[in-house]
Amino acid sequence: MNKKTIPFSDELIRDIAAKYGTPFHIYDEKGILDNVKRLQKAFSWNPNFHEYFAVKATPNPWIMKSLKTLNVGSDCSSMAELVLSETVGIRGEEIVFSSNDTPDEEFIKANELGAIINLDDVSNLDDLDRLHIVPEKICFRYNPGPELARGNAIIGKPEEAKYGMTKEQLMTCVDWAKKKGISYIGIHTMVISAELELPGLLGTIAMMFDLANEIRNEKGVTVSFIDFGGGIGIPYRPEQNPVDIEGLGEGARKLFEEKMKGFDHTRICFECGRAITGPYGFLVTKAIHYKHIYRDYIGVDACMADLMRPGMYGAYHHVTVLGKADAPKDHVYDVVGSLCENCDKFAIQRPLPEIKTGDLIVIHDTGAHGHSMGYNYNGRLRHQEILVHENGSVQQIRRNETLFDLFATLDFPNLKENTAKVTKE
Repeated sequence: MNKKTIPFSDELIRDIAAKYGTPFHIYDEKGILDNVKRLQKAFSWNPNFHEYFAVKATPNPWIMKSLKTLNVGSDCSSMAELVLSETVGIRGEEIVFSSNDTPDEEFIKANELGAIINLDDVSNLDDLDRLHIVPEKICFRYNPGPELARGNAIIGKPEEAKYGMTKEQLMTCVDWAKKKGISYIGIHTMVISAELELPGLLGTIAMMFDLANEIRNEKGVTVSFIDFGGGIGIPYRPEQNPVDIEGLGEGARKLFEEKMKGFDHTRICFECGRAITGPYGFLVTKAIHYKHIYRDYIGVDACMADLMRPGMYGAYHHVTVLGKADAPKDHVYDVVGSLCENCDKFAIQRPLPEIKTGDLIVIHDTGAHGHSMGYNYNGRLRHQEILVHENGSVQQIRRNETLFDLFATLDFPNLKENTAKVTKE
């Protein structure tokens, strides 16, 4: 079991709501950093172990800057993420650039920053040749296809996923790197996502260790690093158990000792995003409407613009009514946003305490793929982010979007004037 708690006092949340308004995403810096330390300790048996934070999970430079204090690098997959990393001071081998269908300008920027370029497809070799790019450090993304019997609902079966290359293609890439004189060569995979069970995670690790041995045996290359991607899940539901990080580290150590003779200097890497920040972010929203028809609905001032996962994946997020955590859950509600889509629901037929208009509602585990997956469909605006620092201080690290932001790319007569009429200063 995983008891769902909130690391902030009710008073603090109410004070923030009074000062900044609702809705807002709020992050617990201490929880995030303690979580990183736990992962690093679990894999400390590998002296070169490194975590590259998946920037897409929470692309805010204040979060990235905080992670950088623990030597956490960046896993980037777009120009925006590269620029954010550069701005925070993350460069060189502290960046793994893992893109797919990559535009030329992104390869050029990644190379300019000295990033480890992780190629998704064998045809990218032609792209690099055409661009006259010979990275100092390179990596190749492996897709085992039907060789790996498992996948999961989020990322799908490996043979159905668009990511990575076959083993034969990867060996071609290794030959290319040898020919170019690149000595720092890595391998990468990402075949599961949001995985909670050790067998699935350790199975991926074992697969990559076996691949490293095949490369050495066939090509005479000892890979410099092995990147397992992300994939470590978090327990969104109270009845789920969190991943045993210490057990994962110990299991990986045993596999390394068993399979990786002569790979003493090979670096082990992860690109965790969800597992790093997910449990330490919350979406705070206000109940603004009650509707009774065939069901009871609680309308809130957040919507899918703020958290898409429930609508997109049917994902569960725990809901707490502030100040009523211990009250009887004797009402059943759909908790919904105002988007003109019936899937704009944070909870469906969820037993909860009685909710009244004005109550603050806390949606758990939104610290990854929460704000970052937001969008502006229906003209809805994405909302602010708040960081509670280790010392207890509170900082607004992203302001609310405005209609001026939404219309910034439009050039139409009187639009700015009419926007000003409905926009608060």
